[in-house]
Amino acid sequence: MSTEAEQRPEGISPSQTVGPFFHYGLTPGKAYAHVPVSADGQVAAPGTPGEKIVLTGRVFDGAGDPVPDAMLEIWQADSDGRYAHPNDGRARASNSFMGFGRSDTDGEGTYRFATIKPGRVPGPGGREQAPHILVAVFGRGMLKQLFTRVYFEDEASNAEDPILALVPEARRSTLIAKRDGHTFTLDIRLQGEGETVFFDV
Repeated sequence: MSTEAEQRPEGISPSQTVGPFFHYGLTPGKAYAHVPVSADGQVAAPGTPGEKIVLTGRVFDGAGDPVPDAMLEIWQADSDGRYAHPNDGRARASNSFMGFGRSDTDGEGTYRFATIKPGRVPGPGGREQAPHILVAVFGRGMLKQLFTRVYFEDEASNAEDPILALVPEARRSTLIAKRDGHTFTLDIRLQGEGETVFFDV
């Protein structure tokens, strides 16, 4: 029986699923306190204009067990609905707010972002979208990251969001975070009952 290396054409490296190698590199732990942690979930610096919120929840696998070594990336507009991107040529309220962040999950599968609530942004055909946060989920055993969105339950504009309208009504709740004070909570289920809606991008 030949090995994988013998079967593989010369110059082609072995396949590798996403993670968990990234988890250790992004969250080096207390023993490496001098190393900057790029997955601490801090998106908005003190003084950033807008409503300060915490976005949190847990990541579950298809069996309903928490995923303790996933990583989430988010990208969002500022409180005025403006992105830190050259294609959005509008002036921003704060040039220090980049709208990008990463959070790992802990032993209970919990992620956490400290950010600001985004404003409405232009959508398809110029129609305004409801405030939302874009999310990419990385994890072991996944060949590609998964993409989803987080909407906010206290937004009346959810009813007219053109992207949310594409999702069957029975599944929209998998994208809508519940509010408790300044904290919004949304669990992400990778498979199985109550699976989160993921987008093909």
